Amino acid sequence: MIRVKNSVIKAAILDMDGVLWRSQTPLCDLFALFANFDKHSISVVLATNNGTNSISQYVDKLKGFGVTVDQSQVVTSTMAVSYLVKKHFPQGGPVYISGSQALIDTMAEYGFYHSKENPQAVVAGLSWDCNFESIKNTSLMIQKGLLFFFTNPDPTYPTPEGNVPGAGTLLAALETATGVKAMLAGKPLPFIFEVALERLKTLPSETIVVGDRLNTDIQGGYDAHCKTVFVLTGVNTREDLNNWSPQPDLIIDNIQDLFNIK
Repeated sequence: MIRVKNSVIKAAILDMDGVLWRSQTPLCDLFALFANFDKHSISVVLATNNGTNSISQYVDKLKGFGVTVDQSQVVTSTMAVSYLVKKHFPQGGPVYISGSQALIDTMAEYGFYHSKENPQAVVAGLSWDCNFESIKNTSLMIQKGLLFFFTNPDPTYPTPEGNVPGAGTLLAALETATGVKAMLAGKPLPFIFEVALERLKTLPSETIVVGDRLNTDIQGGYDAHCKTVFVLTGVNTREDLNNWSPQPDLIIDNIQDLFNIK
């Protein structure tokens, strides 16, 4: 049993990058971690702002670490932004997509396709092969007055080498070049947390959000009225808490320490 501030926890919404792994390097024995979730009857949904991988790629990555999850247990920022665009354009159709293949594929599931001819909006996110040409073309399209959607604001991405530029770095470039603020979809905004709670079928008060970023995971979990767990294996540090509010409900060195709480 896990208790956080006297609440019995029945479910967990887990970030992945910086919590479960850094790039291809696991941050703990992931097989043992998920076995502990099963042992304690804690349901799990994996929720990430990283939109460079598809849901099936995340499922396969976990399988490579000996962990089996269903696709319904994974929620990404590409899903969130696709949902947001669909709210504005229920009929689907042409949009200018600048981002990963995962973003293109997810948008297609919501009825949208990439087009330079008469797009209804610009939808962008991080792509590992992003270059000046793609930034230029995307910014020129935004300057035509189209609605501008972006997956998430994470400025960096944790790797074994250190924190490298993330989606928020590209977002800053596009917003600076165009003077247009994007409509964001990923954490800390509510969609990802709402979907996760719906799939978990638990109350926020009996659900923990576990993450390494204060301004996305902890802020978003707090706004969703969940208990929050800050893990020190990712982007933010213990020192960052000195000037941060809301404070997390629990601080742990590694996610495996969830099961060592007395």
